[in-house]
Amino acid sequence: MAEETTNKFNLKLHLLEPRATEKSYLEQTNRIYVFSVKKSMSKQAIAKLVEKEFNVTVTDVKTLIRKGKRTKFSKGKHAYPGITYRKDKKFAYVRLKKGDSIKVFDEPEDDKKTSAKEAKKADKNAGKENK
Repeated sequence: MAEETTNKFNLKLHLLEPRATEKSYLEQTNRIYVFSVKKSMSKQAIAKLVEKEFNVTVTDVKTLIRKGKRTKFSKGKHAYPGITYRKDKKFAYVRLKKGDSIKVFDEPEDDKKTSAKEAKKADKNAGKENK
């Protein structure tokens, strides 16, 4: 039972969070996938974790640390406002072997939502049929 808790604990420490942005979807055409990772993780650790999690072969890993944005804060109406910084974030750009892909980023065909225009047309057609 102690082994189960340590395994769960280790998985939570090294959880890979895929980035769902326009740039990350564009990078997928070059077999590059973008993940948010812990700042302490090395490139080798990221590669091993991606290979283990998704059963793919990693050929290259590039990382970057985005500095936290500067923000203002105030401690009340008459207090002197101060400046603080948000947390720094680390991103990993992982290139896979040709032919490999990660299914986390692929959207299933059944779950695709209809556009708002198509939904309105369907509602109007349903209303006309009821008359």
